[in-house]
Order: sequence, then C-alpha cells, then structure tokens
Amino acid sequence: MDERVEADVILDVVFERGLLFLVVANVGERPAHGVRVKFAERFSGVGGAKRIDRLALFRQLEFLAPRKSIEIFLDRSAAYFARGEPTRLTAAVSWRTTDGERRRTTILHDLEIYRDLGYIDREVPPSGRSA
Repeated sequence: MDERVEADVILDVVFERGLLFLVVANVGERPAHGVRVKFAERFSGVGGAKRIDRLALFRQLEFLAPRKSIEIFLDRSAAYFARGEPTRLTAAVSWRTTDGERRRTTILHDLEIYRDLGYIDREVPPSGRSA
C-alpha cells in the first residue's frame, strides 16, 4: 500500500511565546488506532505538578483521525528549565493502521534548543476594550 495514504503518527514539540507544548498528530491520510506514546524519560510539567509522561492520552488514545492533532500544554519554558527537567525526550510512538498492521517510530526531541530563545509576553487587554 502507498505509505502516503496510511496513518502516520508523530510527537512534536511546539514553542510559542515561552510556552512549551507536546503535539500528538496523525499526519497521514487514514485513521490511526491504538496510538501509544512511551517516553524513555520521566518528566513533569504544568509547574512541576503533573507527570506528563504518564498522561492517559499517551496510554489510551484509541482513535486519531487523519490530519488531526492533539496539543498538550507542557509548561512555561523558564519553569521547565529551572526545575532541571530532562531536555532530551525520546518517544516511542506506535499505532495500528485501519488494516490492523502495527507501525512504530522513535522520535527524539532536544528541548535545549528552546532555552535561549527570547519571547514577548502579550498582555491581555482589560475587559470591554479591544486591542
């Protein structure tokens, strides 16, 4: 079968104005079933209050539609780095195709590249006023 029309699941990192997000995405043209993401490292986010590597989303995502992504807030970058969380994340991603074939990929992200990036916090305008 032509791989371009299969499900293709990735784990990406997004840095936006000092915020870090993890994104689970099916960049393929067919649904992905039984999506699992297993991290080699233990790490926490949301100010250190939540074990991100243990989220149910990474262990129980039964269906991911084609071209769909799910964005997970990891943390403010400054807080994440200040706590000494791991900057190299290795994710083993697996899923089944519609035909029941198992697919796997390993994705490595080095969050260290975001440590020195500058960003501007945008202020929220007071209620009733537009910016």
